[in-house]
Amino acid sequence: MGLLRCPAMLVWVLWWSVGPARVMAQSIISDLESARALDALLQDYAYRAFVRPRTGVPYDGVVPANLTGVKVSAMRLRNGSLRKHGVASYKEFDIRPGVIVRPYMVRLVLVYQDLGNWSSVYYSLPGYTYMAPVLGLLAYDASNLTATNLPELDINASGEPIVINFSSYITVLPLGATPKCIRFDSNGSAILSSLISGKLCSTTQQGHFSIVVESIAPSPAPIPSPVPGSGSQPPGTAVPPPPSARPKGSSKKVGKIAGSVIGGSALLVVLALLVLWARKHKQRTDIQRMERAADAGEALHMSAVGETRAPSATVTRTQPMLEHEYVP
Repeated sequence: MGLLRCPAMLVWVLWWSVGPARVMAQSIISDLESARALDALLQDYAYRAFVRPRTGVPYDGVVPANLTGVKVSAMRLRNGSLRKHGVASYKEFDIRPGVIVRPYMVRLVLVYQDLGNWSSVYYSLPGYTYMAPVLGLLAYDASNLTATNLPELDINASGEPIVINFSSYITVLPLGATPKCIRFDSNGSAILSSLISGKLCSTTQQGHFSIVVESIAPSPAPIPSPVPGSGSQPPGTAVPPPPSARPKGSSKKVGKIAGSVIGGSALLVVLALLVLWARKHKQRTDIQRMERAADAGEALHMSAVGETRAPSATVTRTQPMLEHEYVP
């Protein structure tokens, strides 16, 4: 009861019960419904082009502004004339004699579609790229030219097939690509076939047609070389072998380099010690020379003056002499 009272929880449980495959099927059905709705809409606008219709003359219709890029046209025909003579050069379609229409109608309308830049929107084809827009050819009853939502008639080319010429849309094909004809039937099934020659496709039934090539996957980006001194390596680069697996020659080179570094460091230490010893030896020699020079001099008598002892002379070397004997 609690689950039924919560619609969001119920939808979540149902989604997991049907699985992703059911969701994908719903997406395909939605695309098919959109394409079928577009066919019905274009049939209505194609019929609007008939003002004073003449048999065997194509009339271009005007589509709404939200379908800019789509082209539509309509041609009214007699069933017997279509079967006997066919229709030469109806846009890109060349209809040969021998076309059978079911159910039988005295008059019918062939509706032409050019979906332009809307081709991949209504007829998506993963893994392929359109080289030309999707072109449609559908047959309807012509007894009422104001009717809408008409069912499609079934046409079958019992003699020579119908030829679709895409040369006005395709100039250059991708190098190394193999173009294929594609036909979408009323059930949404996509059928691939080979071109009959150049840029021509053929069919014995009505539907939607184009030329496609397989999409070329982008080439993988080059692997960057490792930066010297970096601690990490980019994915895909070779990992250096462990020390035990490295060649013996590289181990010898490493040993020589390490020995040279250690020997040079020891030599620098020895030189520094020698310089320090020579400097101290020179200081000691200077002190000893000064002491010997002091011992060789005359010793001064030390007298106490207050609390301070200072050298003093005990003998006067020069006797004082009066300049005149007269003493006032």
